[in-house]
Amino acid sequence: MPATQPHSICIMRLSALGDASHVVPVIRCLQDNWPETRITWVIGVLEHRLLRGLEGVEFIVFNKRGGWAALRKLRKTLHGRCFDVLLQMQVAARANLLSRLVKAPVRLGWNRERSRDFHHWFINRSVRSIALQHQVQGFLEFPRALGLTVDEPRWDLPVEEQAKQWARKQIVPGRPALLISPCSSHTLRNWKAEQYANVADYAVSRLGMQVILSGGPSELERDMGSAIENAMHGSCLNLVGQDTLEQSKAMLQLADLVISPDSGPAHIASALGTPVLGLYAATWSRRSGPYNSLDLCVDQFAAAARTFRNSDPELLRWGTRIEVPGVMDLISVDEVLERLQYWWGVRETPN
Repeated sequence: MPATQPHSICIMRLSALGDASHVVPVIRCLQDNWPETRITWVIGVLEHRLLRGLEGVEFIVFNKRGGWAALRKLRKTLHGRCFDVLLQMQVAARANLLSRLVKAPVRLGWNRERSRDFHHWFINRSVRSIALQHQVQGFLEFPRALGLTVDEPRWDLPVEEQAKQWARKQIVPGRPALLISPCSSHTLRNWKAEQYANVADYAVSRLGMQVILSGGPSELERDMGSAIENAMHGSCLNLVGQDTLEQSKAMLQLADLVISPDSGPAHIASALGTPVLGLYAATWSRRSGPYNSLDLCVDQFAAAARTFRNSDPELLRWGTRIEVPGVMDLISVDEVLERLQYWWGVRETPN
């Protein structure tokens, strides 16, 4: 590893939104300790839209749907450049192959236990293997491997003021805002619309909260938003497919509480300092829960492991996903209401 501060570091992490947010504490650690080091990040299009305001970072945007033209563009951009260190933070085959375009004597990647798609062929150094480690701390193993000390992550995600102004107009003054982001890109991680509606009605009728639905413009997300809204007895503000990514980020920051399955918005909200009531059964919150709100998660991964894998969760490969039909039915409405009531009792209220 570098004995002195490197002049330049290249990060390869194309996707996804949640994992891209996990990279931000790595960048903050590098900036805090090595302010003169130039940081370049090869990143996906959507992920760049999320993080484009991050200061002190040169972004090289790669369009994964751009075919050979995108590959040629990336090769041209990186041609003739040499970095001191490559942080190869993605084990997927495409990212591994693209990393060959990055010239760096130190190529730091994941350890064998977290490797796949021949990831170890594309690196010459690896981070430590830490059992049962949350992904946020796993990403922080990269600066630790470079000799830096870091304990707790720091995000300080930028949010555009214009987007904040838009978000403030959506929130009813004087009412705590519950934002439900109901969809993961992995559909088998999603709870049912009527279950979300039951929780939303409780928040409206018993707690006096404003319920806001948030999500992207896909047909799946629009259908889910409409189904929740139609199943509710009370009213909600359905913003699914109606806001930009930056506006959605502002809503996640200004909400009092977010409810979401294992998804990008759950991790973004946590990075922004908003409490997240996470719904986990297909994945394990101990590894991929909202880092700052693990105590608020409803987690039935252990039951899923026993039911669908006939195994204790600790015996499964770390990072195993149990994405099978019915797995999210292991989470009951009563369990979610119990965590909602807990949050309501300990929440910080404005003076």
